[in-house]
Amino acid sequence: MKQWLEKRFQLSDYHTDVKTELLAGLTTFVTMAYVLATVPNMLATAGLEKHVMFTVLILLVILTTCAMAFYTNRPFALAPGLGSVGIVAAMIANDGIAPSVTAGVIFFSGVLFIAISFLGLREAVVKVIPVSLKHAVSAGIGLFIALLGAKSCGLIIANQAKNSLGFGNLKSPEVIVAVLGFIILLILKSRKVPGDMILAIVLTTIVGIPFGVTVLPDSLFTMPANIGGQFMRVDFLGALDFAYIPFLIALFVPDFFSTFGTVLGVGAKAGYLDENGDLPGIDKCFKVDAVATSFGALFGMPSMTTYLESSAGVEAGGKTGLTVVFTSVFFGLSLFLAPIALMIPSAATAPVLMYIGINMLGAMKNIHFDDITEAFPAFVCIAFTIFGNNIANGICAALPTYVVMKLTSGKAKEIRPVMWILVAVCLLYFYSIL
Repeated sequence: MKQWLEKRFQLSDYHTDVKTELLAGLTTFVTMAYVLATVPNMLATAGLEKHVMFTVLILLVILTTCAMAFYTNRPFALAPGLGSVGIVAAMIANDGIAPSVTAGVIFFSGVLFIAISFLGLREAVVKVIPVSLKHAVSAGIGLFIALLGAKSCGLIIANQAKNSLGFGNLKSPEVIVAVLGFIILLILKSRKVPGDMILAIVLTTIVGIPFGVTVLPDSLFTMPANIGGQFMRVDFLGALDFAYIPFLIALFVPDFFSTFGTVLGVGAKAGYLDENGDLPGIDKCFKVDAVATSFGALFGMPSMTTYLESSAGVEAGGKTGLTVVFTSVFFGLSLFLAPIALMIPSAATAPVLMYIGINMLGAMKNIHFDDITEAFPAFVCIAFTIFGNNIANGICAALPTYVVMKLTSGKAKEIRPVMWILVAVCLLYFYSIL
């Protein structure tokens, strides 16, 4: 088996081994485990059966992530994008759109992905993005990940009185446990302890018990739900109504740019990018992501996308697809051991996310700050990823800014024709969310 894994995933070529990939896969799973609770709960508010969607979620994560692992040999895990889940839940609960029609809209957004990906247009789009913006995407994602971690434990909250972000209750048990977890992680990192990230999560989970942050489960096992009734509940014809085009755009554009940003950001962290900031074989990643979205729609699941938390596995030493194969194995176990997986509190994973995010800011050193037409769009990308609380918002704000800066500085020749199409898509996206 070890010899087969070595040959299949080229472990020696990537200077890794099975043990490292196992720990990295476990780290990715633990940092992604929150989707087991959040996604089914969000869909339940729209009237979908929570236990069924829980089982569907896990099976889709396993299938799509393994497809990514074997087809691309990259440590990228997939799961439903929370932004897409929110849009879908709102379509059903707020706009009164039938779940079957909603599933059809998701399906056709995936078909659009597939068409663009298999025609090679996604790779062309990636190559036309300036190098500085590519590194800005990585840095912006880093800050976004760090903010996600800080918000998940209550360290940073939305202050309604000041209409801004600010510190939460610094005396709350969740914040105290998260801070202790961050200290534990820094100590383990400085001592170069093997498996430092997963060990920090485990230790922080244990620390959370006396604080009441970690709640021990009443039972250890659950049985998977029957998902037969959820399959193919899709109204393809109903979804073609012109009225649903804004929803199609709202699902398509964020997933397009979020996948682009995540793959480049995590790829940069793993050392995959070439001198032009491009990721070799990125078209394969896009194809898996595209097919996964349409396939998930057949079960009524919102857009499956490459997850930012894959960076946790990369930080833990994961280099190949074997990392997320192990992640899939742990998700498979959670079908029966969900109470144990859900026992891990956000306060235990928050320090890891914050550390990873801060570490990704190193990409900023590759931005050409001596050229304002490169530096300012990069700043817009990073800033609006955070201020807009969405990766797609940052990229969609940066691209028009880049074009304007190049035009006004007399450098119009640096704007490639495809860039005009991207700017049009960005403007259409902003119009759809007005």
